[in-house]
Parts: sequence; structure tokens; C-alpha cells
Amino acid sequence: MEVILLEKIRNLGALGEQVKVKPGYARNFLIPQGKAVYATKDNVVKFEQRRVQLEKVAAERLQKALARQEAIHALAVITVTVKAGEEGKLFGSIGARDIAELVTKAGCAVEKREVRLSEGALRHVGEYEVIIDLDGDVAASVKLHIMPEAHA
Repeated sequence: MEVILLEKIRNLGALGEQVKVKPGYARNFLIPQGKAVYATKDNVVKFEQRRVQLEKVAAERLQKALARQEAIHALAVITVTVKAGEEGKLFGSIGARDIAELVTKAGCAVEKREVRLSEGALRHVGEYEVIIDLDGDVAASVKLHIMPEAHA
């Protein structure tokens, strides 16, 4: 099924591209989310009329993402103290939601869906590099230092 992308989508295409996707992906995700429209002749004409407006919106979103990227890079290191066992294994884990909350408390609003953990939830004491996907090609990294609580 052919669709016209209304915004840049990772691993699929850029704004205005006509791409072939599986029908379920188009019907259940791209079109309801407003990320694409069916590639009919009428929609191609309508898209070309709206192209400048959509490109302007995409440029504004990119500028906001770049500003957030700079703010996140300015954080340097985020330190968190958690309960851990003798060998440094955490009681529980630190997941994407926890990291999003920590970065937000540090001063940069981040959503859970933007946090990318390559190895899953963090379960050991140590220093980790966490990637935060802000928009399409814009990503920021933040160092997360997990320390064990001091035993009383």
C-alpha cells in the first residue's frame, strides 16, 4: 500500500515521500496518528499545496529538538542513589520511565518513549550512557551514575 508521509519517520522516509508499507501499518498506525495519508491522486495534489506549511512545522520541531539536545548535554552526569546488594545488584531496576523522571527533575522534560536503553532496564550499580531520541535524527546522550545507598 502506498502512502505519503506527512513527517519524517525513522527507517521509513522523509516528509513528502511516497513509500510502500504494509496495509495494517498504514491503517492502524500511520494514518490514525496523522503521520501519513493514502497516496491517491487527490491526496498528492492536496499534499503539494500543504507542503510548505508541513515543512515549516517540521523545521520548528527540529529547532525545538536541537534546543532540548543542548539542554540535555548541559546536564553532564545525573547521579541516583538506590538500594543494592553486596555485589552491586540493584533491588529492582531502573527503567525508561525512571530515567525520564530523573532527567525531567534535572531540568529537561523527557518522555518515557524517548529514552532508549540498548540492554534493557539497568540492574547494576555503575555508570551508564543513556540515549534519548528527541526527533528523527536528533538524539542526546546523558551519563547516569547509579550508586548504592550507604548502609546505616
